[in-house]
Amino acid sequence: MSNQSIVIVYFSGFGHTQRIAETVASASGAQLLRVDEAGNLPTGGWEQLAAADAIVFGTPTYIGSVSWQFKKFIDESSKVWGAMGWKDKLAAAFTNSAGMNGDKASTLYALFTMAQQHGMVWVGMGMLPSTTKAAKRDDINYVASFMGLATTTPSDASVDEMVPGDLETARRFGQRVAATLARLRPAANVD
Repeated sequence: MSNQSIVIVYFSGFGHTQRIAETVASASGAQLLRVDEAGNLPTGGWEQLAAADAIVFGTPTYIGSVSWQFKKFIDESSKVWGAMGWKDKLAAAFTNSAGMNGDKASTLYALFTMAQQHGMVWVGMGMLPSTTKAAKRDDINYVASFMGLATTTPSDASVDEMVPGDLETARRFGQRVAATLARLRPAANVD
């Protein structure tokens, strides 16, 4: 049994990013914390993040960056930054967009930069991409991201039509975050 705390703070505009958040949470034992349509956390959200050992950030990529709702949350985190309240917590991130590339790396880099300004310890993908001629869209890490989890969902696809390989990649990413936290913070584990 573990008392390590992982919180996934995310915004989802069409449900795809939420499905990724749920998949990562299921694999990591994380709690979900949704940024609402106005860019706000629910009551107690900042306290939940303060108590977390690891924070995973999730947002769709809109026009090559985070959604405005998530950007509002990031800007409001400057109050935490001033006190270095997230220093040495683990951090990781994911994003989803309709295009195979979609400039998702720009979004992940923005989240990485924010986490580094907070003094957090970053957890990347730690898995090889599917890059052979035999690779199929349903393979693990087909989008070939390393800094964080990147998934692709066509804009007209329902949540139920999301690519199983992307969901499996999200599951493995969640396992990696939990395993990294357990390895780096063994005192957080109680058997």
